[in-house]
Amino acid sequence: MSVTKMTSKGQITIPKKVRKALNIKPAQKMIVMVDGEQVILRPLRGNILDLGGSVSIPRKGKAIDFRKVRQEVKKRIARKAGG
Repeated sequence: MSVTKMTSKGQITIPKKVRKALNIKPAQKMIVMVDGEQVILRPLRGNILDLGGSVSIPRKGKAIDFRKVRQEVKKRIARKAGG
């Protein structure tokens, strides 16, 4: 277990032991999730499509299919462009 403290700006340093265990590199983006009183920290690897099914719509509890969202956005843009 590692201990860290939060600055007045709400920032924390991820201890070296944890960075090494998660193979986190400088400037790498992280996913921060809250589950009850637990905070889950995961390195973001790949792209947004890799997250499919990991996000829920508030109050509905349905998973978002990012591929379908992307296709729908492309269709709407094409319609606006007259295609």
